Amino acid sequence: MSGRSGESVVSTLRRPEDLIAHGLAPAAALPDLVKVAARYAIAITPHVAGLIDPADPHDPIARQYVPSGDELAAEPGERADPIGDHAHSPVDGIVHRYPDRVLLKLVHVCAVYCRFCFRREMVGPAKETALSKSATSAALDYIRSHQEVWEVILTGGDPLMLSPRRLAEIMAELAAIDHVRIIRIHTRVPVADPARVTDEMAAALKVAGATTWLALHANHPRELTAAARAACARIVEAGIPMVSQSVLLRGVNDEAATLEALMRAFVECRIKPYYLHHGDLAPGTAHLRTTLEQGQALMRRLRGRVSGLCQPDYVLDIPGGYGKSPVGPDYMSRADLTLGKGEYPPESRYHVVDYCGGVHLYPPLP
Repeated sequence: MSGRSGESVVSTLRRPEDLIAHGLAPAAALPDLVKVAARYAIAITPHVAGLIDPADPHDPIARQYVPSGDELAAEPGERADPIGDHAHSPVDGIVHRYPDRVLLKLVHVCAVYCRFCFRREMVGPAKETALSKSATSAALDYIRSHQEVWEVILTGGDPLMLSPRRLAEIMAELAAIDHVRIIRIHTRVPVADPARVTDEMAAALKVAGATTWLALHANHPRELTAAARAACARIVEAGIPMVSQSVLLRGVNDEAATLEALMRAFVECRIKPYYLHHGDLAPGTAHLRTTLEQGQALMRRLRGRVSGLCQPDYVLDIPGGYGKSPVGPDYMSRADLTLGKGEYPPESRYHVVDYCGGVHLYPPLP
């Protein structure tokens, strides 16, 4: 993969100097990038580097992965644990925020490091790379002891950074717990390093005794390359249903045409759009966040323009650990009408907005 004309990227780029050498960052940015790298991990795989246009200062792929001096600016309200994982972590590796499901954070490394990551203070090669054997055992014991846990979500870090052998072992241990019926895996690997999704890896995802789902994180249609689509097909054809999650990012996917193309690309890959996340209040990410009003306007544009299969839920993780809330536009309001003879009572009438912006009374007047 080439990050600059004639110069091939053959291994993952992890240092500011490497980014500059391959034309992915200007030399003048080195002092700021060194400061960023001292706090937050950097990793750009050869596959991702090949998607970046170094001649475009606003390249949407670069904006997701290439560090910027903007990350050094902290805004009021930003926090190291923006969605409150720690408040719901009874043992290492477990987040139990909702009654019927837990997160199991097995690894703290990723194939790539997103510049908007809400766990950016917790992941990276400088951190402990994975749960210890004893911590993993304690996490599994916690799941076994909580009968209400129906779903286990493998996250991290990226669970597909595990070897197929180790992943298969964990899947089997989880599936052996009678009340665990669903195992969901959240990953960037199919778009960040698609060659890693081998037949062996796909086979490791499927386990007797539980149903596996895989959630793919991608934010721009250019990430769904032919290689990425082939990796997704390998997973789907192994019998694993897929959903998507994306983050609404300024300068990446905050235009209706881009978001429309992304959601259609997911569906073409047999991936059901699931979540469109509003950007979290992670430190140094203000330059990538939109406003909620912008997000709602984009969701209005999607409605009616693309198939219902392509509609994600626009959600906000409430800071402090209070969970996700849908924050999409509201299409219905109570109608304030004078009650006429034989009509429905006024509290039963509503104004409903259609996909073109027209407003209609429901039920209609006689």
